[in-house]
Amino acid sequence: MDERRNFLRIIFERPAQIRHGNTTWTTSLHDLSLRGALVNEPNDWDSELKLVTLSFLLDEDSEQPLNIVMDTKVKHQRDGLLGLECHHIDIESITELKRLIELNLGNDDLLHRELEQLVGN
Repeated sequence: MDERRNFLRIIFERPAQIRHGNTTWTTSLHDLSLRGALVNEPNDWDSELKLVTLSFLLDEDSEQPLNIVMDTKVKHQRDGLLGLECHHIDIESITELKRLIELNLGNDDLLHRELEQLVGN
């Protein structure tokens, strides 16, 4: 299957949670972009779910770890992975996510192109 990724992704393996209503699943991130994430499909996953909330901690070892939270849509589900597309993210979360991606890209021009594409969508 052909994958069309419009945003550069960074490898970012970290524990994460997916929430829908009163149910929370533990998972792990594979990669991130400004527009979404790829995560492991949790055990007992309900494949009918489409709208879920993804959350994970940045700087887990810090005294005040930052919690990134985004409302997402399940775009694809295959090979034990879920592709999540971000539909809403608060300003603090997007600021920290932008900073993380900026540090990993190491190229301001690429980051600005990513931001322009995000705003354009």
